[in-house]
Amino acid sequence: MSQIKVKMRQVVDWSAAVWAGVISGIIFLVISMLLAAIYIGSPWVITRLIASVVMGSGVLPPPATFDLTIFIVSVIVQLLLSIAFACILAIIFHRWGLLVGIIGGAIFGLALYFINFYTFSIIFPWFFPMRSWIMALSHVVFGALAGGIYEALEVEEFVPVEE
Repeated sequence: MSQIKVKMRQVVDWSAAVWAGVISGIIFLVISMLLAAIYIGSPWVITRLIASVVMGSGVLPPPATFDLTIFIVSVIVQLLLSIAFACILAIIFHRWGLLVGIIGGAIFGLALYFINFYTFSIIFPWFFPMRSWIMALSHVVFGALAGGIYEALEVEEFVPVEE
């Protein structure tokens, strides 16, 4: 009597990825705003920078005060990007567990920082002056949180793979 072997493949938990993006995106925004308030003098610099991706550089000139429209746009942009990045993280790291999710996510976050501030500054030249440890730290924390939260929320599911 022969046994049939079935290979199984773990699949991404998209719900966990979306929640990881939302939670880590909100925390990223809060941390960035707090650090900007302490070291730059205004938390609204960050919301204006994020909103400028879709609204253009016209939202950046001083004073960096609160503006409801800019704030809403920045939150929407932040959440959409965070969800997209958390989904990418989930695809890359979903097989390896919490520690790899956190460490790999932190490295991913640092890579995002370099991409955002050293590559996209060609398209968005106003990103150039924002290169700083504040933004690097915020991106690393975002990645570590997104990877860790995804792994913590993930419900592991396996599907058969045809040979």
